[in-house]
Amino acid sequence: MLEYPRWKYILIVVVLALGVLLALPNVFGDDPALQVATKNHNPVGPDALPGIEAYLKQQNIAYSNAYVDDGRVMVRFPSTTEQFKARDAVNDKFQDQYITALSFAPRTPAFMRAMGLKPMRLGLDLRGGLNLLYQVDTQSAVSQLLDSYAQDLRRALTQANIQFTDVTVVAVDGSVQNGLRLTLPAGASLDAARAVASKTLPDLKLAPVTVATGAALQGTLTPAQIRDRQDYAIQQNLITLRNRVNELGVAEPIVQRQGLDRINVQLPGVQNSAEVKDILGKVATLEFRLDATNGNAYDVAEHGNAPIGTKLYYTRDGQPLLLKREVIATGDELTSANATTGQDGPVVNIRLDSRAGDRMLAATRANLGRPMAVVYIEKRRETREVDGRKVTKDITDEKVINNATINGVFSNSFMISGMTSGESRDLALLLRAGSLSVPIYPVDERTIGPSLGKENIQRGVTALIVGMSAVFAFMVIYYKVFGFVADMVLLANVVLLTALYSLFGGVLSLPGIAGIILTVGIAVDANVLIYERIREELRNGVSPQAAIRAGFDKAFSAIADSNVTTLIAGIVLWVLGTGAIRGFAVVLTLGILTSMFTSLMGSRALITLMYGGRRKPARLAI
Repeated sequence: MLEYPRWKYILIVVVLALGVLLALPNVFGDDPALQVATKNHNPVGPDALPGIEAYLKQQNIAYSNAYVDDGRVMVRFPSTTEQFKARDAVNDKFQDQYITALSFAPRTPAFMRAMGLKPMRLGLDLRGGLNLLYQVDTQSAVSQLLDSYAQDLRRALTQANIQFTDVTVVAVDGSVQNGLRLTLPAGASLDAARAVASKTLPDLKLAPVTVATGAALQGTLTPAQIRDRQDYAIQQNLITLRNRVNELGVAEPIVQRQGLDRINVQLPGVQNSAEVKDILGKVATLEFRLDATNGNAYDVAEHGNAPIGTKLYYTRDGQPLLLKREVIATGDELTSANATTGQDGPVVNIRLDSRAGDRMLAATRANLGRPMAVVYIEKRRETREVDGRKVTKDITDEKVINNATINGVFSNSFMISGMTSGESRDLALLLRAGSLSVPIYPVDERTIGPSLGKENIQRGVTALIVGMSAVFAFMVIYYKVFGFVADMVLLANVVLLTALYSLFGGVLSLPGIAGIILTVGIAVDANVLIYERIREELRNGVSPQAAIRAGFDKAFSAIADSNVTTLIAGIVLWVLGTGAIRGFAVVLTLGILTSMFTSLMGSRALITLMYGGRRKPARLAI
């Protein structure tokens, strides 16, 4: 007698029911939408949704519906025209409270959203959006490290009362700056300076050298130190770019390293590409410096040769300003930055970390009545045509945006003024997200329209339907009733795979659709092995029920072996692959697991229901 444990029937029914429920949100489609989030990253308040809805109605902007999802307001629109109108209206009215982002919202029913059910995320090739490839200036990472070493060494030598001429970054045995040189005046103690340098910079070994000006100490970074610093800079830039994307409110972004020194940013559904590119690529930060007292800014601007320990800057209106080289605090040491409106116009409220706050407290206490400047630093790369050739040049803009007298002692909390509303908003966003560790430059930009994404989806779905229909027809013709069972199992396999992908938040792309189609073939292969085993047992004169039992039992090892080898390949592609390769590998790996479940358990359960129990079939429709 052919039987199957009841608990396995229950397991199959429960798994299939959950699979259908999880996969169901994918059938409703989506609409153009506007995300509205608070600038302080807190969940939106209870009055946010009614207030936004009332304002949209006041502006005669048509929208389908609005709801709160994951701490943000999501407003759906019948067309992109209404979507853009709503974005501009909300930005004008609530610019001090909210940030907005253009996106797409699924038409999932409210009860499914309440259960946390969401459709699969679609990749750039299906959703449309913006694909950016950035080149990381890794050499700047090395230069920044050496600059910080030089500043630390200057401060340590000054505190130890050791005379020195200058500490400079130099290129040792090449054109790339990779070393540090400490020059000393005549009669200075070389051993004392070396002791301080060794204590201050234990990672950089300084050795005596002879230069034209006299005695000096010089050290060079090792190749391993340079490589570690470059890797660190790329990782920091990855974190900063992810933070900036989150600040912009872009949904489902992908920010990942590509190759040795490049970063790929994929923003599905993004339509305001100019604004996004401007914010993402900015290498901007702040520096707080005291005004210098040992020189005249106009004389330095006219004749050059700034005094040692000073540097010439310019204000926004082009006036020269001489500042100290010593930096009190930088934008990297901020813990929060928010744009508001004060008595003097737009301001940015700044809060520093404890170390920078201590330095600011000491500086303001010792320099009451003296000016302190805020320097805004931005780096970019420009390509110009010179003598018929295109020349790329790195440009660093350093402007003093504020130079105010220190009228009171403060530490880690203060305000910056002197900007327009848009400038203060962008500056606060950049400072909250963090400054890029090193400059990045755009290498490639591709904008994929949503119409192309729809075409890709339609073609992929068409390929899946055509492929599955052909397989379904073949199985029914060749294996009759058993072929129909195989078709039901294949359909269940696709549903479970979709459910898993939706549950884990996977990003479906064209390679993922290819993986689904391949999974269908793999699942068919398992059923073919089982059915051919059953046929072989019937030809040997075994009873129908015994043939079914033997077919499943004897085919198991062959199915397991073939699927395990494919699973190994899929896992390797998943771990080592990137981008499209990983998307294909994820679908393939999950598809193997679901096909094993449906082919071995689901197929056996259906066939046992049809031919098992106390029945004694004379023949099988196979």
